[in-house]
Amino acid sequence: MTVGTDDSTQPLLRSVTNEGHQVYTTPLQDGAEIAETTTIVDFDPNGDPENPLEWPAPFKWAVVSMLALMAFTVTLTCISIVPLASDIVRDLSGSPHPSKSSSVLLVTIWELGEAAGPLFIAPLSEMFGRYPVMNVANIAFIVASVLAATSQSVPQFVLARFLNGLAVAVNVLNPALVGDMFANDERGGALSLLFLAPLLGGAFGPMIGSAVAERYGWRAVIWMTVVVATACEGLFFLSSRETFKVAILRKRAARMASHAAGSGKTFRTAFDEAEGLNNQGSSEWKKLRGAVLRPVIVFCNSGVLMAMSLVSSVFFTYYYIYSTTISDILIDLYKLSPVAVGSCFTVFSVGSTISVIICNRALDRIYIRMRFTHKGVGKPEFRLPLSIIGAFALPLTVAAYGWAAELRLPLVFLLFTVCAMGTALMMAMIPVMSYVVDAFGLYSASAMTSVIVTRCLMSTFLPLSTAPLVDMFGFGWGFTVLAGLGFLLAPIPVLMLRYGAHWRKASRYSWDA
Repeated sequence: MTVGTDDSTQPLLRSVTNEGHQVYTTPLQDGAEIAETTTIVDFDPNGDPENPLEWPAPFKWAVVSMLALMAFTVTLTCISIVPLASDIVRDLSGSPHPSKSSSVLLVTIWELGEAAGPLFIAPLSEMFGRYPVMNVANIAFIVASVLAATSQSVPQFVLARFLNGLAVAVNVLNPALVGDMFANDERGGALSLLFLAPLLGGAFGPMIGSAVAERYGWRAVIWMTVVVATACEGLFFLSSRETFKVAILRKRAARMASHAAGSGKTFRTAFDEAEGLNNQGSSEWKKLRGAVLRPVIVFCNSGVLMAMSLVSSVFFTYYYIYSTTISDILIDLYKLSPVAVGSCFTVFSVGSTISVIICNRALDRIYIRMRFTHKGVGKPEFRLPLSIIGAFALPLTVAAYGWAAELRLPLVFLLFTVCAMGTALMMAMIPVMSYVVDAFGLYSASAMTSVIVTRCLMSTFLPLSTAPLVDMFGFGWGFTVLAGLGFLLAPIPVLMLRYGAHWRKASRYSWDA
């Protein structure tokens, strides 16, 4: 049972005979070959029921649906308190006039936790598998939510929200799970669904949170999310299973070693062979250290990943800039009620949903079409054309949003700019996520960690500059300054489409994608 180490591109391993012992050879990056007396364990190329790529399509889509439901719940938990942030700070601090920075930090501190979590979640998933890490992280998320619901002070609530972000696993692992189960030209639809679910959470979270809080108080909102998160974890625990190829094969190698105990035979996965590891207990610390350090190593080893991480981090920050300012604009300038403000949050998700539908229909088609025009050779860069459109459109919508507030334009125009911002943001982001999954293969979870960490750090601190900019320049020029940063980065997807395939060869983690 011997096939290659990569999900879709690695050649088959060849068995030969050497002095009466069966050995296996696998190509190295420089074209040389090595021979080992140990057995290299991999999926059967003639069909293997344990190979996630060969699972029945209904089951794979059932797993994607569960992941989408969990992503919805995470976003619901995060966003439902956004319109309530000032009320929560006021209640917990006892101050009738909470500072704007405290209310913003109450929302964005989640992202700081989400920046730290992936440093452990993604590499541990590559060491122990996606399934156990997802379950442990989900339980930790529920515990943190209970802590938030019972908080008695602002620092305690901020800590609970930080721990919530720290325990979020779905944002890190969902794209990697899709990469585990779907071939390159089938991932677009699944990734689009996983992006749609958080948008629905973002749409209904503020509306539900405002309505529930108005009647039962803000704590009831968080308890509601605890119940939903617990139900999601129960469903995932009972219905899902391991998807990571390496974890599955390591268990297979352990079973084969157990059955061959005393025979002198040893078994390795092709991944461990490439990493220079083995299945002996003495290597466990080395594997753990390598797993924890891998996201940093992958990031520092790839200029392509650095550039795409920077682009996605700035683009995603516009969402938090919008979400932490829209409530004050609607209440102070347009005199809307808190419940009406919560309803207006759905407009952003409507725009985002438009992009998800476009990406769902077009992302794989564009990839297949470009592959056809390149003589059947597919490249991860073929995911980026839609991202280029979003990258140039997004800063325009951000500036328009600021000027709509500055000029007190009719509410319908302001909401139109919000809808357009949601469309442009997701059109810029979804192809980037798909590109990273395609370009880094087995290291996609670590690569996604790099993207998410930079995104979360930017989303934690850059929104804190919005209030000073608005105070200094007004909404119009303040948001124009923020939009200018996006314009500076917009050409990067263009450069990646043109030169990315060449630049990726400089990194051993993406050279063969």
